[in-house]
Amino acid sequence: MIATSRAGLTSRRVAQIQSSPIRDLLAQARAPGMISLAGGLPTADGFDVEGVEQAVAAAMREPHHALQYGLTEGEPRLREALCALMASRGIISGIDSVLVTSGSQQGIDLVARLLLDPDDIVVVERPSYLAAVSVFRLVTDNLEGVGRDAEGPDMAALDALIAAGRRPRMMYLVPDFANPTGHTMSLARRRAILQWAAQHQVMIVEDDPYSELRFEGERVPGLFCLAQDEPLWQPWVIHMSTLSKVVAPGLRLGWMVLPAALYRPAVLLKQGMDLHTGTLTQLAAAHYLESGRLAGRLTLLRGYYRERRDALRDALQTQAGDLLQINTPGGGMFLWARLTEAAAAGKGGEALSATDLLTRALAQGVAFVPGAAFYDSTPDPRALRLSFSGPQVSEMPEAVARLVRALR
Repeated sequence: MIATSRAGLTSRRVAQIQSSPIRDLLAQARAPGMISLAGGLPTADGFDVEGVEQAVAAAMREPHHALQYGLTEGEPRLREALCALMASRGIISGIDSVLVTSGSQQGIDLVARLLLDPDDIVVVERPSYLAAVSVFRLVTDNLEGVGRDAEGPDMAALDALIAAGRRPRMMYLVPDFANPTGHTMSLARRRAILQWAAQHQVMIVEDDPYSELRFEGERVPGLFCLAQDEPLWQPWVIHMSTLSKVVAPGLRLGWMVLPAALYRPAVLLKQGMDLHTGTLTQLAAAHYLESGRLAGRLTLLRGYYRERRDALRDALQTQAGDLLQINTPGGGMFLWARLTEAAAAGKGGEALSATDLLTRALAQGVAFVPGAAFYDSTPDPRALRLSFSGPQVSEMPEAVARLVRALR
């Protein structure tokens, strides 16, 4: 019999993994008659089925290329197309800085492995993107959540970390229409964050899935975009984005733009992860981006999301104004809500959390995600995330009516 020093078969890190509450909710959200405000899935109404079919067919006209192994860095044709897309966002990059990933989730995993040792500190916003927090916890136990004000992450809290001798190695940010809150960082705060990161040599990881989904207000330059004009800032920003929210998540295509010193190590790391992202989907995506169809599709998507946000906001204000405090994001897919004191008190005076409310809401036929899932620690029990990307406009009043019945 072989002796073992561990109680289970998996590593200690794997044994600590908890299932994502959002993924767990997906099965219930698909139950017949359920209206889901839970998953952050892009609206299927926005998929350019004809355009993607044409792009796949074009890729398959080169079968010996499309069905073969490819470069770890990504197909040059796709990287060229991504550089053109980024140029429209103000990012000027050559293909030798672009690394194609299997969705931006692989990008998050890759930078965590690339930059972090077990004793390194990672700063995330509180609340923050759940799947990123899960990745960082596989690498380090040192997550530091910082709160935010109306402009973005709390600079006093970041300075306090430095003063306490806890200099982070990395900071993960979603500056535009963040998941879960829908908040956007101000231009002034972006500059302050970049200055702070350069001063203290903290790598900023800018995750940008949603900036193209702005349907209100003016675009704010991204962190990587701003850093291009400041030589002292340039080495301290990694940019990542994805085609999941603007074309289709089924393609599983994302990309990263890295400082020169990190590019080759990142390529070698990806070789050990999956050799390369799928060649067929990369070539299809390249054909799609080259076709010029994305611009029209984005206009359509922005219209869809504006209408759905307005419908959900209006229904909440009309039916649940005394029960929920809400924000009004100018883009993205998410609305952040919080139970009022009256709603949280419950009928019998017992405190009602958003997690308690979910059980009642599912029984009424509506799903959402409790906000506690998005905190690294000390969650707000009264917060909840409502996604407006899935239901039709006509379903929003009924979704809110069911939520109100659960609350009352």
